[in-house]
Amino acid sequence: MEIATEIEVRDTGFHDFKATMSMLLRNKHGEESLRDMRNQTLEVDNDGNKTLVVFDEPRDVKGTALLSFSHKAGDDDQWLYLPALKRVKRIASRNKSGPFMGSEFAYEDISSQEVEKYNYKFIDEGGHEGIPSFILERYPVDPNSGYTRQQVWVDKERYIPLKIDYYDRKNSPLKTLVFRDYQQYLDQYWRADEMYMENHQTGKSTLLTWKQYGFRSGLTDGDFNKNSLKRAR
Repeated sequence: MEIATEIEVRDTGFHDFKATMSMLLRNKHGEESLRDMRNQTLEVDNDGNKTLVVFDEPRDVKGTALLSFSHKAGDDDQWLYLPALKRVKRIASRNKSGPFMGSEFAYEDISSQEVEKYNYKFIDEGGHEGIPSFILERYPVDPNSGYTRQQVWVDKERYIPLKIDYYDRKNSPLKTLVFRDYQQYLDQYWRADEMYMENHQTGKSTLLTWKQYGFRSGLTDGDFNKNSLKRAR
């Protein structure tokens, strides 16, 4: 979840990191449920990232795990492990627009957002919450995307995303993602403490809170395969 964590505006060169996350789901009536997760991500030379997300709480989702191989070109590879069934399920490309574990984040949102996955258009200069920004539109190359376009506010100084508006296949406003409380790690890696996704059509929202980042933790390809899905407990 390199939403994983991010919309990579430019290469960060982080190589690998681990983090813990909480996912707060809220429905249109204000009812909430909370999930705790672990994330680990490995940057792959000349390709996208490999990411493993494991759910720890509550009990009904404990052990559920998502493995994502993002690619600069072509479809991403994603597998979901369901412990109740003891089964690894491949996420088909045509289903990437579906919700991830009941959240307002789609499967395509939680793959690393490689530059090559979009065509771009400069819109304007503006600001988001007082931060001078470039406003861009990006258009998914993947015909199976659930979006026609996304409008992105990018911090002019740090080149990090501040807000994204998503438009559905009918080009109607669908969701807004806001990045909050950026922190800098190792004097170079910017990460948002919170990512708030609001669905304007359903009234639902999801708040992702990131904690305990650890960079350069020695992850290798062996930590990211279908066997690692079943071992992730």
